[in-house]
Amino acid sequence: MAVALILVGWLHLTILLLTGLFGYFALEKLTFRGNKVLAVVFFFLLLAAAGYGAFVFARTAVTALPRIAEESIPRMLAFIDSKGWVELPQDYTFETMKADLLAYVRGKLGNAGKYAGDLLLAVAAFVIGAVVSVSLFLNTKVEPDADPITGQDNLYSQTFLEVVARFRTFYQSFKTVMGAQIVISLINASITAVFLFWNGFPFAALLAGVTFLLGLLPIVGNLMSNTLIVSVGFTISPRMAFLALAYLVIIHKLEYFLNSKIIGDRIKNPMWLTLLGLIIGEKLMGIPGMILAPPVLHYVKVEASRHRLRGSMTAR
Repeated sequence: MAVALILVGWLHLTILLLTGLFGYFALEKLTFRGNKVLAVVFFFLLLAAAGYGAFVFARTAVTALPRIAEESIPRMLAFIDSKGWVELPQDYTFETMKADLLAYVRGKLGNAGKYAGDLLLAVAAFVIGAVVSVSLFLNTKVEPDADPITGQDNLYSQTFLEVVARFRTFYQSFKTVMGAQIVISLINASITAVFLFWNGFPFAALLAGVTFLLGLLPIVGNLMSNTLIVSVGFTISPRMAFLALAYLVIIHKLEYFLNSKIIGDRIKNPMWLTLLGLIIGEKLMGIPGMILAPPVLHYVKVEASRHRLRGSMTAR
């Protein structure tokens, strides 16, 4: 499994792996009274709807994010300057900082075209992962071909069975972690959407969607979505920005109870270990690696917990 995960990162197959895992997870949830064919039909309808939603979401984000940056950055800097909270060097003013920040954001958002090739590969990996998940779902019986002489009592067959068992354990870890994370992210996005629409935030639907997607990243996802929402709040007024910040802090305090109940009881990993996994996952595989990191940590914990140390057994 360690070699397999290293190869996934090295060969840039993280999206394919995540699509396969999410696809199989969705197919299990869509199964009604054991009817797999109907589940596959619903799955492809769901993929079509998700694809259209992703297209609309991306088209909106391409136009909305530059506008958010253009409006929020000058207002935030003007507010900070008026309060005198930050003292800048004499040769560096808030106007210079504003120009630098806007140039940086425009450069990042304006280079989307050069990622077209990567996007095409990601779409291909997504399609392959979906097909693999459907194939595994329709035929869950995975076993090696029996040798006519030795049957399955040989090195190849036993290794094959052990590898299959490890991948099943890994999927259960993914199912445990991401199932809980999706529930929490959906609750968080729903509550946030109510606040955004109630207060007339611009791009409220886009912000709610971003909140849900970033919510799939433990800990850091909330920080990223909160930063974006508070920035948009500044385009309305500084008061609305601080109101949004206070509201989001209260929501996340309530989320601690959800985390302890939904995720804590299932995973029981300390925060520092989760953060370390997220950092390593991002360095090795980017954003998909951050999504994959918590399931990998849970898998390692489950796999290692199955083997008792002889010394501890003797001591007992």
